[in-house]
Amino acid sequence: MKEIKAYIRCRKAEEVISALENNGVQGITLIDVMGVGHMATPGNTKYSIKCIQKYSEISKLEVVCQDEDVHKIVELIRKHAYTGMHGDGMIFVTPVEMAIKIRTGAIGGEAL
Repeated sequence: MKEIKAYIRCRKAEEVISALENNGVQGITLIDVMGVGHMATPGNTKYSIKCIQKYSEISKLEVVCQDEDVHKIVELIRKHAYTGMHGDGMIFVTPVEMAIKIRTGAIGGEAL
């Protein structure tokens, strides 16, 4: 199993999620986060007294999937998050050692 984390523009989140759902991807987590650094696009940044850094609002998508689904999911995210502008985001894929469904006790792929 793999975990896919994608940091994308907030305005593209609905399009990306719709594409994933239309292709059978379930169990998507969406979190609003703040990006600092290269993710920031010059007309869409603000200064935060709290951070004393430039930041921009971005969405973080998380999906845990079977190994064979990784490339399909990554391509769907990349295609639908793309604007061609600096700050379109990043996608990270990491291994997942174990998944356990709390309600049923299912383990591994069965938990997904």
